Amino acid sequence: MPTAPQPPPAGNSGPSESAGGEPSGIPTPPGEPPPRPRITDLDALKVFTHPLRIELFRLLTAVGSATASHLAEQVDEAVSLVSYHLRKMAAHGFLIEAEGGTGDARERWWQVSPDEQFTFRSSDFDGAPEGAAVAQQVVRRLVETRTRRYAEYLDTAASWPREWRDAAFSAEYLAYLTTDELTEYAAELQAVAERWGEHGKSAAEAGDAPREHVSVHLYGFPFRP
Repeated sequence: MPTAPQPPPAGNSGPSESAGGEPSGIPTPPGEPPPRPRITDLDALKVFTHPLRIELFRLLTAVGSATASHLAEQVDEAVSLVSYHLRKMAAHGFLIEAEGGTGDARERWWQVSPDEQFTFRSSDFDGAPEGAAVAQQVVRRLVETRTRRYAEYLDTAASWPREWRDAAFSAEYLAYLTTDELTEYAAELQAVAERWGEHGKSAAEAGDAPREHVSVHLYGFPFRP
């Protein structure tokens, strides 16, 4: 079970495929911050066809900053390999060097860039066969990573205190919707997720209660019975 978790950095969320006419699912109302940018460059999206890069990005989103050595311990890979993948993500602006690091590449502190998020929309790449294939590959990599993470939780659930096992949940909801309604549905869920994310960060800074990192996975898609 994780110990002494650190609060996530402000302004970042995990990897996601966005929905709707805007990256957030709906146009931004006046006076509110603009939606986070999404990936529209194919070469940038290709960065995340490698599952280890998805995992490293996810870890950095959770812990805020870390060195290649620290991350290598978490993913059980060689430091040199982790450092290579970190540099690849940094080359496309997804990661930046955190302040206070050293000149040693292995001890360089990395963090997720606040300006370049891992958010994309598959339909942005429909114009080229290669783009559509890459987008589908990244989506499948994301699903595989999330499924593995949930399976790991199930395998270790007995080691968590009962209150955490009772609070954890898994659910599926079915609805009969139009495309516009599903887009609005997604936007509302995103707003709820972001509200709780901000609440967790501010409460952690106040030191109100022991906390853990929590992962919530959301999918919304059409099907025909």
